[in-house]
Amino acid sequence: MVFSSIFFLFYFLPIVLLIYYAVPRRFKNAVLFITSLIFYGWGEPIYITIMIFSTLVDYSHGILIDKYRGNKLKTKLLLLSSIAINLGLLAFFKYSDFFIQNINELFSTNFAYVDLPLPIGISFYTFQTMSYTIDVYLNKSPVQRNIISFGAYVTLFPQLIAGPIVQYNTIANQLDNRKENTLQFTSGIERFVIGLGKKVLLANNIGMLWDEISGLSINNMTILTAWLGIIAFSFQIYFDFSGYSDMAIGLGKMLGFDFLENFNYPYISKSITEFWRRWHISLGSWFRDYVYIPLGGNRVGKVKLFRNIAIVWFLTGFWHGASWNYILWGIYFGIILSLEKVFVLKMLNRVHPIIGHIYAIILIIFGWVLFAFENIVDGLRYFKVMLGYVGLPLYDKRFLYYLTSYGVILLLSVFCSTPIFKGLKGIFLRCSLLIIMIFSIAYLVDSTYNPFLYFRF
Repeated sequence: MVFSSIFFLFYFLPIVLLIYYAVPRRFKNAVLFITSLIFYGWGEPIYITIMIFSTLVDYSHGILIDKYRGNKLKTKLLLLSSIAINLGLLAFFKYSDFFIQNINELFSTNFAYVDLPLPIGISFYTFQTMSYTIDVYLNKSPVQRNIISFGAYVTLFPQLIAGPIVQYNTIANQLDNRKENTLQFTSGIERFVIGLGKKVLLANNIGMLWDEISGLSINNMTILTAWLGIIAFSFQIYFDFSGYSDMAIGLGKMLGFDFLENFNYPYISKSITEFWRRWHISLGSWFRDYVYIPLGGNRVGKVKLFRNIAIVWFLTGFWHGASWNYILWGIYFGIILSLEKVFVLKMLNRVHPIIGHIYAIILIIFGWVLFAFENIVDGLRYFKVMLGYVGLPLYDKRFLYYLTSYGVILLLSVFCSTPIFKGLKGIFLRCSLLIIMIFSIAYLVDSTYNPFLYFRF
Protein backbone atom coordinates (compact mmCIF):
# COMPACT_ATOMS: atom_id res chain seq x y z
CA MET A 1 0.00 0.00 0.00
CA VAL A 2 1.29 3.45 -0.88
CA PHE A 3 0.11 6.88 0.25
CA SER A 4 -0.44 8.00 -3.34
CA SER A 5 -3.27 5.57 -4.02
CA ILE A 6 -7.04 5.84 -4.07
CA PHE A 7 -7.40 2.99 -1.59
CA PHE A 8 -5.16 4.65 0.98
CA LEU A 9 -6.66 8.12 0.56
CA PHE A 10 -10.34 7.17 0.64
CA TYR A 11 -10.46 3.94 2.63
CA PHE A 12 -7.47 3.11 4.82
CA LEU A 13 -6.59 6.59 6.11
CA PRO A 14 -10.14 7.76 6.94
CA ILE A 15 -10.88 4.50 8.79
CA VAL A 16 -7.62 4.71 10.77
CA LEU A 17 -8.23 8.35 11.73
CA LEU A 18 -11.82 7.62 12.71
CA ILE A 19 -10.81 4.75 15.00
CA TYR A 20 -7.76 6.62 16.34
CA TYR A 21 -9.75 9.67 17.44
CA ALA A 22 -12.69 7.59 18.71
CA VAL A 23 -10.76 5.46 21.21
CA PRO A 24 -9.56 6.68 24.64
CA ARG A 25 -5.99 7.99 24.82
CA ARG A 26 -4.62 4.85 26.47
CA PHE A 27 -5.59 2.79 23.40
CA LYS A 28 -4.23 5.11 20.70
CA ASN A 29 -0.80 3.46 20.49
CA ALA A 30 -2.48 0.05 20.22
CA VAL A 31 -4.56 1.36 17.31
CA LEU A 32 -1.39 2.65 15.63
CA PHE A 33 0.44 -0.63 16.22
CA ILE A 34 -2.34 -2.80 14.77
CA THR A 35 -3.21 -0.56 11.82
CA SER A 36 0.47 -0.13 10.97
CA LEU A 37 0.92 -3.90 10.82
CA ILE A 38 -2.14 -4.11 8.55
CA PHE A 39 -0.68 -1.33 6.36
CA TYR A 40 2.66 -3.13 6.07
CA GLY A 41 1.15 -6.55 5.63
CA TRP A 42 -1.19 -5.42 2.86
CA GLY A 43 1.47 -6.06 0.24
CA GLU A 44 3.61 -8.75 1.87
CA PRO A 45 1.97 -10.28 4.99
CA ILE A 46 4.70 -12.87 5.52
CA TYR A 47 7.24 -10.16 6.35
CA ILE A 48 5.17 -8.91 9.28
CA THR A 49 6.93 -11.68 11.23
CA ILE A 50 10.30 -10.04 10.60
CA MET A 51 9.04 -6.70 11.86
CA ILE A 52 7.50 -8.24 14.98
CA PHE A 53 10.72 -10.18 15.60
CA SER A 54 12.76 -6.99 15.23
CA THR A 55 10.39 -5.24 17.65
CA LEU A 56 10.74 -8.00 20.27
CA VAL A 57 14.52 -8.12 19.90
CA ASP A 58 15.08 -4.43 20.47
CA TYR A 59 12.40 -4.11 23.14
CA SER A 60 13.93 -6.95 25.19
CA HIS A 61 17.49 -5.71 24.66
CA GLY A 62 16.47 -2.25 25.85
CA ILE A 63 14.94 -3.71 29.01
CA LEU A 64 18.05 -5.81 29.69
CA ILE A 65 20.47 -2.93 29.04
CA ASP A 66 18.55 -0.84 31.56
CA LYS A 67 18.46 -3.72 34.05
CA TYR A 68 22.25 -4.24 33.93
CA ARG A 69 23.08 -0.54 33.68
CA GLY A 70 25.88 -0.82 36.25
CA ASN A 71 27.65 -3.68 34.48
CA LYS A 72 29.59 -2.24 31.51
CA LEU A 73 30.52 -5.62 30.06
CA LYS A 74 26.95 -6.96 30.06
CA THR A 75 25.43 -3.79 28.63
CA LYS A 76 28.06 -3.62 25.90
CA LEU A 77 27.45 -7.28 24.97
CA LEU A 78 23.71 -6.66 24.89
CA LEU A 79 24.19 -3.65 22.64
CA LEU A 80 26.45 -5.64 20.30
CA SER A 81 23.89 -8.45 20.29
CA SER A 82 21.10 -6.07 19.26
CA ILE A 83 23.23 -4.49 16.53
CA ALA A 84 24.36 -7.90 15.24
CA ILE A 85 20.79 -9.22 15.01
CA ASN A 86 19.49 -6.09 13.28
CA LEU A 87 22.35 -5.88 10.79
CA GLY A 88 22.20 -9.65 10.32
CA LEU A 89 18.57 -9.45 9.22
CA LEU A 90 19.34 -6.55 6.90
CA ALA A 91 22.39 -8.31 5.46
CA PHE A 92 20.52 -11.57 4.90
CA PHE A 93 17.55 -10.12 3.07
CA LYS A 94 19.23 -7.25 1.26
CA TYR A 95 22.83 -8.27 0.61
CA SER A 96 23.00 -12.09 0.53
CA ASP A 97 22.73 -12.40 -3.23
CA PHE A 98 25.16 -9.52 -3.74
CA PHE A 99 27.83 -11.29 -1.67
CA ILE A 100 27.10 -14.66 -3.30
CA GLN A 101 27.34 -13.13 -6.78
CA ASN A 102 30.69 -11.50 -6.04
CA ILE A 103 32.10 -14.64 -4.40
CA ASN A 104 31.02 -16.73 -7.40
CA GLU A 105 32.61 -14.29 -9.84
CA LEU A 106 35.80 -13.91 -7.82
CA PHE A 107 36.45 -17.58 -7.02
CA SER A 108 34.59 -19.24 -9.92
CA THR A 109 32.24 -20.96 -7.48
CA ASN A 110 28.59 -21.78 -8.05
CA PHE A 111 26.80 -21.07 -4.77
CA ALA A 112 23.02 -20.87 -5.13
CA TYR A 113 21.33 -17.50 -4.69
CA VAL A 114 18.98 -16.91 -1.78
CA ASP A 115 16.64 -15.10 -4.20
CA LEU A 116 14.29 -13.62 -1.60
CA PRO A 117 12.17 -10.51 -2.25
CA LEU A 118 13.39 -7.52 -0.27
CA PRO A 119 11.09 -6.63 2.64
CA ILE A 120 9.82 -3.11 1.92
CA GLY A 121 11.36 -0.47 4.15
CA ILE A 122 13.76 -2.83 5.93
CA SER A 123 16.66 -0.38 5.55
CA PHE A 124 14.59 2.33 7.24
CA TYR A 125 13.06 0.44 10.16
CA THR A 126 16.29 -1.47 10.89
CA PHE A 127 18.17 1.79 11.44
CA GLN A 128 15.22 3.09 13.42
CA THR A 129 15.13 0.17 15.86
CA MET A 130 18.92 0.22 16.21
CA SER A 131 18.74 3.87 17.27
CA TYR A 132 16.56 2.85 20.23
CA THR A 133 18.96 0.35 21.80
CA ILE A 134 21.95 2.63 21.12
CA ASP A 135 20.17 5.60 22.71
CA VAL A 136 19.18 3.53 25.76
CA TYR A 137 22.74 2.24 26.07
CA LEU A 138 24.13 5.79 25.86
CA ASN A 139 21.48 6.96 28.35
CA LYS A 140 20.14 9.44 25.79
CA SER A 141 16.63 8.03 26.06
CA PRO A 142 14.60 6.32 28.79
CA VAL A 143 13.86 2.64 28.35
CA GLN A 144 10.39 1.94 26.93
CA ARG A 145 8.65 -0.65 29.11
CA ASN A 146 5.35 -0.64 27.26
CA ILE A 147 5.75 -3.05 24.38
CA ILE A 148 2.67 -1.67 22.58
CA SER A 149 4.12 1.84 22.63
CA PHE A 150 7.45 0.51 21.40
CA GLY A 151 5.71 -1.53 18.71
CA ALA A 152 3.87 1.60 17.60
CA TYR A 153 7.25 3.38 17.27
CA VAL A 154 8.80 0.61 15.17
CA THR A 155 5.82 0.02 12.88
CA LEU A 156 4.40 3.58 12.69
CA PHE A 157 2.90 3.52 9.20
CA PRO A 158 3.46 7.18 8.19
CA GLN A 159 7.23 6.69 8.02
CA LEU A 160 7.51 2.91 8.04
CA ILE A 161 8.48 2.16 4.46
CA ALA A 162 10.43 5.22 3.33
CA GLY A 163 11.30 7.35 6.32
CA PRO A 164 12.18 9.81 7.49
CA ILE A 165 14.31 7.67 9.81
CA VAL A 166 12.95 8.69 13.20
CA GLN A 167 15.55 8.33 15.94
CA TYR A 168 13.93 7.18 19.15
CA ASN A 169 15.23 10.09 21.24
CA THR A 170 13.42 12.60 19.00
CA ILE A 171 9.93 11.20 19.73
CA ALA A 172 10.41 9.26 23.00
CA ASN A 173 8.24 11.73 24.90
CA GLN A 174 5.66 11.97 22.11
CA LEU A 175 4.95 8.23 22.19
CA ASP A 176 3.10 8.42 25.49
CA ASN A 177 2.51 12.16 26.02
CA ARG A 178 1.47 13.66 22.69
CA LYS A 179 -1.59 15.84 22.50
CA GLU A 180 -3.43 16.13 19.21
CA ASN A 181 -5.05 19.44 18.30
CA THR A 182 -6.96 20.98 15.40
CA LEU A 183 -4.16 23.34 14.35
CA GLN A 184 -1.65 20.50 14.13
CA PHE A 185 -4.13 18.29 12.28
CA THR A 186 -4.83 21.05 9.73
CA SER A 187 -1.10 21.62 9.30
CA GLY A 188 -0.72 17.90 8.71
CA ILE A 189 -3.34 17.90 5.96
CA GLU A 190 -1.61 20.83 4.24
CA ARG A 191 1.78 19.10 4.40
CA PHE A 192 0.33 15.82 3.15
CA VAL A 193 -1.31 17.49 0.14
CA ILE A 194 1.95 19.24 -0.76
CA GLY A 195 3.75 15.89 -0.66
CA LEU A 196 1.02 14.20 -2.68
CA GLY A 197 1.32 16.88 -5.36
CA LYS A 198 5.09 16.49 -5.48
CA LYS A 199 4.79 12.74 -5.90
CA VAL A 200 1.82 12.46 -8.23
CA LEU A 201 1.94 15.62 -10.33
CA LEU A 202 5.69 16.23 -10.54
CA ALA A 203 7.65 13.02 -9.87
CA ASN A 204 5.36 10.73 -11.84
CA ASN A 205 5.16 13.03 -14.88
CA ILE A 206 8.84 13.96 -15.07
CA GLY A 207 9.62 10.29 -14.43
CA MET A 208 7.95 9.35 -17.71
CA LEU A 209 10.49 11.53 -19.54
CA TRP A 210 13.36 9.72 -17.82
CA ASP A 211 11.81 6.35 -18.65
CA GLU A 212 11.60 7.28 -22.32
CA ILE A 213 15.16 8.61 -22.58
CA SER A 214 16.82 5.89 -20.49
CA GLY A 215 15.08 3.32 -22.69
CA LEU A 216 16.76 4.66 -25.83
CA SER A 217 19.79 2.93 -27.25
CA ILE A 218 22.98 4.98 -27.14
CA ASN A 219 22.99 5.33 -30.95
CA ASN A 220 19.54 6.97 -30.85
CA MET A 221 20.55 9.54 -28.28
CA THR A 222 22.15 12.99 -28.52
CA ILE A 223 24.23 14.97 -26.03
CA LEU A 224 21.38 17.26 -25.00
CA THR A 225 18.93 14.35 -24.85
CA ALA A 226 21.22 12.61 -22.36
CA TRP A 227 21.46 15.77 -20.24
CA LEU A 228 17.70 16.23 -20.40
CA GLY A 229 17.17 12.65 -19.28
CA ILE A 230 19.37 12.79 -16.20
CA ILE A 231 17.95 16.20 -15.26
CA ALA A 232 14.51 14.57 -15.41
CA PHE A 233 15.75 11.75 -13.16
CA SER A 234 17.21 14.32 -10.74
CA PHE A 235 13.79 15.93 -10.38
CA GLN A 236 11.97 12.60 -10.27
CA ILE A 237 14.00 11.19 -7.39
CA TYR A 238 13.79 14.47 -5.46
CA PHE A 239 10.03 14.96 -5.77
CA ASP A 240 9.41 11.23 -5.36
CA PHE A 241 11.33 10.95 -2.09
CA SER A 242 10.76 14.41 -0.64
CA GLY A 243 7.07 14.13 -1.56
CA TYR A 244 6.81 10.87 0.34
CA SER A 245 8.64 12.46 3.29
CA ASP A 246 6.22 15.40 3.24
CA MET A 247 3.28 13.01 3.28
CA ALA A 248 4.84 11.08 6.18
CA ILE A 249 5.43 14.26 8.18
CA GLY A 250 1.88 15.40 7.43
CA LEU A 251 0.39 12.07 8.52
CA GLY A 252 2.51 12.23 11.68
CA LYS A 253 1.01 15.63 12.51
CA MET A 254 -2.50 14.27 11.99
CA LEU A 255 -1.67 11.65 14.63
CA GLY A 256 0.00 14.10 17.04
CA PHE A 257 3.65 13.47 16.15
CA ASP A 258 6.30 15.97 15.07
CA PHE A 259 8.86 14.25 12.85
CA LEU A 260 12.04 16.10 11.93
CA GLU A 261 12.46 17.46 8.41
CA ASN A 262 14.02 15.21 5.80
CA PHE A 263 14.60 17.64 2.90
CA ASN A 264 15.34 21.34 2.78
CA TYR A 265 15.48 22.42 -0.88
CA PRO A 266 18.74 20.57 -1.65
CA TYR A 267 18.98 21.79 -5.25
CA ILE A 268 19.61 25.38 -4.14
CA SER A 269 22.91 24.27 -2.55
CA LYS A 270 26.19 26.00 -3.39
CA SER A 271 28.44 23.07 -2.42
CA ILE A 272 28.17 19.32 -1.98
CA THR A 273 28.64 19.78 1.76
CA GLU A 274 25.54 21.99 1.81
CA PHE A 275 23.66 19.55 -0.43
CA TRP A 276 24.13 16.74 2.05
CA ARG A 277 22.89 18.93 4.87
CA ARG A 278 19.70 19.41 2.90
CA TRP A 279 19.16 15.98 1.26
CA HIS A 280 17.80 12.97 3.20
CA ILE A 281 18.60 14.73 6.46
CA SER A 282 17.44 11.86 8.66
CA LEU A 283 19.90 9.40 7.05
CA GLY A 284 22.76 11.89 7.28
CA SER A 285 21.91 12.55 10.94
CA TRP A 286 21.82 8.82 11.66
CA PHE A 287 25.27 8.20 10.21
CA ARG A 288 26.60 11.34 11.91
CA ASP A 289 25.29 10.36 15.35
CA TYR A 290 25.94 6.60 15.28
CA VAL A 291 29.00 6.22 13.02
CA TYR A 292 30.85 9.47 12.28
CA ILE A 293 30.94 10.98 15.80
CA PRO A 294 31.75 7.66 17.56
CA LEU A 295 34.70 7.30 15.13
CA GLY A 296 35.94 10.71 16.27
CA GLY A 297 34.15 12.92 13.76
CA ASN A 298 36.25 15.90 12.72
CA ARG A 299 37.99 16.18 16.09
CA VAL A 300 40.86 14.01 14.88
CA GLY A 301 43.86 14.34 12.60
CA LYS A 302 43.42 14.66 8.85
CA VAL A 303 44.23 11.03 8.11
CA LYS A 304 41.58 9.77 10.56
CA LEU A 305 39.15 12.44 9.37
CA PHE A 306 39.40 11.16 5.80
CA ARG A 307 39.09 7.60 7.11
CA ASN A 308 35.89 8.56 8.94
CA ILE A 309 34.45 10.23 5.85
CA ALA A 310 35.37 7.21 3.71
CA ILE A 311 33.67 4.78 6.12
CA VAL A 312 30.50 6.86 6.39
CA TRP A 313 30.14 7.35 2.65
CA PHE A 314 30.94 3.75 1.78
CA LEU A 315 28.17 2.75 4.20
CA THR A 316 25.84 5.45 2.86
CA GLY A 317 26.23 4.12 -0.66
CA PHE A 318 25.88 0.49 0.43
CA TRP A 319 22.78 1.32 2.50
CA HIS A 320 21.01 2.40 -0.69
CA GLY A 321 21.38 -0.89 -2.47
CA ALA A 322 23.21 -4.16 -2.96
CA SER A 323 25.02 -3.10 -6.10
CA TRP A 324 28.44 -1.67 -6.91
CA ASN A 325 27.00 1.47 -8.50
CA TYR A 326 25.60 2.58 -5.13
CA ILE A 327 28.95 1.96 -3.48
CA LEU A 328 30.68 4.00 -6.21
CA TRP A 329 28.05 6.71 -5.74
CA GLY A 330 28.87 6.86 -2.03
CA ILE A 331 32.63 6.88 -2.65
CA TYR A 332 32.17 9.61 -5.28
CA PHE A 333 30.52 11.94 -2.78
CA GLY A 334 32.95 10.94 -0.05
CA ILE A 335 35.88 12.06 -2.22
CA ILE A 336 34.19 15.35 -3.10
CA LEU A 337 33.35 16.07 0.54
CA SER A 338 36.94 15.33 1.56
CA LEU A 339 38.25 17.71 -1.09
CA GLU A 340 35.80 20.37 0.03
CA LYS A 341 37.07 20.08 3.60
CA VAL A 342 40.67 20.49 2.43
CA PHE A 343 40.40 23.42 0.03
CA VAL A 344 37.36 23.54 -2.26
CA LEU A 345 35.04 25.22 0.26
CA LYS A 346 37.62 27.95 0.80
CA MET A 347 37.74 28.56 -2.96
CA LEU A 348 33.94 28.61 -3.22
CA ASN A 349 33.74 31.21 -0.46
CA ARG A 350 35.85 33.57 -2.61
CA VAL A 351 33.70 33.39 -5.75
CA HIS A 352 30.17 34.49 -6.60
CA PRO A 353 27.48 32.16 -5.14
CA ILE A 354 26.15 31.37 -8.63
CA ILE A 355 29.46 29.67 -9.46
CA GLY A 356 29.14 27.53 -6.35
CA HIS A 357 25.59 26.66 -7.33
CA ILE A 358 26.60 25.62 -10.87
CA TYR A 359 29.50 23.59 -9.45
CA ALA A 360 27.18 21.78 -7.03
CA ILE A 361 24.42 21.08 -9.55
CA ILE A 362 26.81 19.60 -12.12
CA LEU A 363 28.42 17.30 -9.55
CA ILE A 364 25.01 16.28 -8.21
CA ILE A 365 23.80 15.43 -11.72
CA PHE A 366 26.93 13.36 -12.40
CA GLY A 367 26.26 11.58 -9.13
CA TRP A 368 22.73 10.70 -10.23
CA VAL A 369 24.13 8.99 -13.32
CA LEU A 370 26.05 6.63 -11.03
CA PHE A 371 22.93 6.14 -8.95
CA ALA A 372 20.48 5.57 -11.81
CA PHE A 373 22.34 2.76 -13.60
CA GLU A 374 22.90 -0.41 -11.59
CA ASN A 375 24.89 -1.70 -14.56
CA ILE A 376 28.07 0.38 -14.27
CA VAL A 377 28.94 -0.15 -17.96
CA ASP A 378 25.60 1.40 -18.97
CA GLY A 379 26.26 4.32 -16.66
CA LEU A 380 29.70 4.92 -18.18
CA ARG A 381 28.21 4.85 -21.68
CA TYR A 382 25.65 7.42 -20.61
CA PHE A 383 28.47 9.60 -19.21
CA LYS A 384 30.25 9.39 -22.55
CA VAL A 385 27.18 10.61 -24.40
CA MET A 386 26.73 13.51 -21.97
CA LEU A 387 30.35 14.56 -22.43
CA GLY A 388 30.31 14.12 -26.22
CA TYR A 389 32.88 11.30 -26.33
CA VAL A 390 31.00 9.05 -28.75
CA GLY A 391 30.61 11.47 -31.66
CA LEU A 392 26.83 11.82 -31.40
CA PRO A 393 25.10 15.07 -32.48
CA LEU A 394 24.29 17.85 -30.01
CA TYR A 395 20.54 17.52 -30.51
CA ASP A 396 17.92 16.20 -32.93
CA LYS A 397 14.17 16.30 -33.53
CA ARG A 398 13.53 13.81 -30.76
CA PHE A 399 15.22 16.13 -28.24
CA LEU A 400 13.09 19.07 -29.44
CA TYR A 401 9.99 16.89 -29.11
CA TYR A 402 10.88 15.96 -25.52
CA LEU A 403 11.65 19.57 -24.69
CA THR A 404 8.35 20.89 -26.02
CA SER A 405 6.30 18.00 -24.62
CA TYR A 406 7.77 18.20 -21.12
CA GLY A 407 8.77 21.86 -21.06
CA VAL A 408 5.98 22.93 -18.69
CA ILE A 409 6.62 20.15 -16.18
CA LEU A 410 10.36 20.87 -16.32
CA LEU A 411 9.76 24.54 -15.51
CA LEU A 412 7.38 23.62 -12.70
CA SER A 413 9.99 21.23 -11.34
CA VAL A 414 12.62 23.97 -11.32
CA PHE A 415 10.36 26.41 -9.47
CA CYS A 416 9.02 23.83 -7.01
CA SER A 417 12.54 22.72 -6.06
CA THR A 418 13.16 26.22 -4.66
CA PRO A 419 11.48 28.04 -1.74
CA ILE A 420 9.70 30.41 -4.15
CA PHE A 421 6.23 29.16 -3.12
CA LYS A 422 7.06 28.73 0.56
CA GLY A 423 5.58 32.09 1.50
CA LEU A 424 2.05 31.29 0.29
CA LYS A 425 -0.45 31.90 3.09
CA GLY A 426 -4.12 32.33 3.74
CA ILE A 427 -6.56 32.08 0.86
CA PHE A 428 -3.80 31.64 -1.73
CA LEU A 429 -2.40 28.63 0.11
CA ARG A 430 -5.81 27.02 0.61
CA CYS A 431 -6.78 27.52 -3.03
CA SER A 432 -3.44 26.12 -4.20
CA LEU A 433 -3.81 23.05 -1.97
CA LEU A 434 -7.35 22.45 -3.19
CA ILE A 435 -6.19 22.58 -6.81
CA ILE A 436 -3.27 20.24 -6.05
CA MET A 437 -5.60 17.78 -4.32
CA ILE A 438 -8.17 17.79 -7.16
CA PHE A 439 -5.54 17.30 -9.87
CA SER A 440 -3.70 14.62 -7.86
CA ILE A 441 -6.86 12.57 -7.34
CA ALA A 442 -7.82 12.98 -11.00
CA TYR A 443 -4.37 11.74 -11.99
CA LEU A 444 -4.58 8.72 -9.66
CA VAL A 445 -8.02 7.78 -10.98
CA ASP A 446 -6.92 8.02 -14.61
CA SER A 447 -3.29 6.83 -14.56
CA THR A 448 -1.61 3.49 -13.97
CA TYR A 449 1.90 5.00 -13.81
CA ASN A 450 2.68 5.47 -10.12
CA PRO A 451 6.17 4.14 -9.30
CA PHE A 452 8.00 4.80 -6.05
CA LEU A 453 11.78 4.73 -6.36
CA TYR A 454 12.71 4.31 -2.70
CA PHE A 455 10.65 1.13 -2.23
CA ARG A 456 13.68 -0.80 -3.42
CA PHE A 457 15.82 0.63 -0.62
